[in-house]
Amino acid sequence: MTAALHTSSLTSLPLIARGKVRENYAVGEDRILMVASDRISAFDVIMGEPIPGKGALLTKMALFWFEKLGDIVPNHLTGDDPLSAVSTEADREQVRERSMLVKRLKPLPIEAVVRGYLAGSGWAEYKVKGEVCGVKLPAGLNNASKLPEPIFTPATKAEMGDHDENISFERCVEITGADLAERVRAISIALYKRAADYAATKGIIIADTKFEFGLDADGTLTLMDEVLTPDSSRYWPAESYAVGSNPPSYDKQFLRDWLEQAQVDGKPWGKVAPAPALPAEVIENTAAKYREALERLTR
Repeated sequence: MTAALHTSSLTSLPLIARGKVRENYAVGEDRILMVASDRISAFDVIMGEPIPGKGALLTKMALFWFEKLGDIVPNHLTGDDPLSAVSTEADREQVRERSMLVKRLKPLPIEAVVRGYLAGSGWAEYKVKGEVCGVKLPAGLNNASKLPEPIFTPATKAEMGDHDENISFERCVEITGADLAERVRAISIALYKRAADYAATKGIIIADTKFEFGLDADGTLTLMDEVLTPDSSRYWPAESYAVGSNPPSYDKQFLRDWLEQAQVDGKPWGKVAPAPALPAEVIENTAAKYREALERLTR
């Protein structure tokens, strides 16, 4: 495993964008090198300490799912070696094991969220309205209830530091057009069902996930970004799942729980930058959760 990388700084390629976890670099006019750093965010605040190995684990998991789902929809992978895009050893060290060389696409301005279980913002909305993003649900459901069928609950993409906003399918149609919205919904649900069925055989529940799509130069709808990682999905161990409570998850839950009780200058942390310094125990336990998710899925 290469050394922990909080922020990449390649000299071989121009930087296009820096997100919460990834940096995107331009490779010519038609390709992008996506580098998954080891940084982690919680409550929309990026922590100062990286989680060693996280970027490589996320990349391995995304590549695993892209291969398993490739017959449902085209994806953005070029098949080219990411190391071929950089020219210095220092850059290669930052790229190795944590990068994807992908097609440059025109991203759709929505997040394609699919929920198979009631959790998070979906549970909060259901308690008030009996629906999620305009999708009516049966009465009597509880926190973590499995839904009769997976539902498509799109969201608008927020600027970094802001929260994505859940929207109705009708609003999605207004943004993308009816044909594209229908195709994204059908494909997203098909992807979720395939992944959830597979994960169930490994003792993992995928409660919900979000996909991102773009259009290539020919207008082909293409799956892009990360896919079905613990950063973009709610992974629950099946053995500890129980309706009516928040199941423990294979993601940032350990980190979030610690931050909820963390203090800065003798006061509870206000969930704004800068974040409190993470102790070694929190870093290792968070890294262990990511490792366990990958190992269970791929064993």
